[in-house]
Amino acid sequence: MDLVPIKENADDNEEFINNPACAETIFMTIDFFKKIGYKAPWIGYYARDKNILVGTGAFKGAPQNNTVEIAYGTFQSHRKKGIGTKICDLLVELALKTDPGLTITARTLPEKNFSTKILQKNGFVLSGLVNDPEDGDLWEWVYQTKQL
Repeated sequence: MDLVPIKENADDNEEFINNPACAETIFMTIDFFKKIGYKAPWIGYYARDKNILVGTGAFKGAPQNNTVEIAYGTFQSHRKKGIGTKICDLLVELALKTDPGLTITARTLPEKNFSTKILQKNGFVLSGLVNDPEDGDLWEWVYQTKQL
C-alpha cells in the first residue's frame, strides 16, 4: 500500500475528481488546504492498494510546537480488512522519516471504537480528553512506539 498525495488545486487532481470513491473527500481536502496551507509532506493523501484507492490519510497541518496530528479513514467497501491500521502506520512512518523528533497525535470520539483499536495497534496511548473547537470533547492519543 502507498500514499498518493492530493494536490493543492482541483485542476491538478483530475484522477481523484473523476473517481466516485473520492467524491466526498476531494473538495473538502482542497478547501482544508486553502484554510491551513499546503506544505508537503504535511498534506492529505489517498491510500492505494494494488492500484485501487481504498482510503484516506492526512496530517492536519504542518507540525506546530514539534507536534503533528494525523487523521485517516477507509472507504466503506474496504473496511474491516486492516487498511485503516496500515494507513495509520504509513502516516506515522512518513512523519518520523521527515522529522524523527516529532510528537504524533490523533483524536477520536471519546469512546472505544474501530479507530481507537487502530491507534492502539500502531503504538498510540490515550493521553486524555481535549476540547476541539470544531468537534467538541475528544480523546487525544499520542504515539509512543509500534506494538510488535
